[in-house]
Amino acid sequence: MNILYMLDTNICSYIMRKHPIEVLQKMTELVNSHNSIVISAVTYAELKFGAIGKKANPNHGVIVDNFMRCVDMVFPWDRSAVDATVQIRKELSDKGIIIGSNDMAIAGTAISTSSVLITNNTKEFERVPGLEYENWVSGD
Repeated sequence: MNILYMLDTNICSYIMRKHPIEVLQKMTELVNSHNSIVISAVTYAELKFGAIGKKANPNHGVIVDNFMRCVDMVFPWDRSAVDATVQIRKELSDKGIIIGSNDMAIAGTAISTSSVLITNNTKEFERVPGLEYENWVSGD
């Protein structure tokens, strides 16, 4: 069965830096077993923004472009993702819980596409009801 694995921005950064090794090994396993590796448009924007900051590595754009060759698809923040994001915001707001807007949009995209979100930011994402996620860094 082909599973969609959506990489969060921090996991993409680990892969681009080739550290920690367990993240690279897990990525290789999934690619070899023909699972789909995807990212959200929000993650893609965050990766691209990394090339324009004051402290940006001049090679960052090339690194991102090379990384994108490993990604099967960039999911848009479309109507379905927006609707899921709004639902997340309402549910969290009703509980008095706040997470970042980009994290909500990434979670909304993952939920709307039935993707498993891969992240090292479990502190934020564990708060999102109905979100399936894994942390490859800690081995969860």
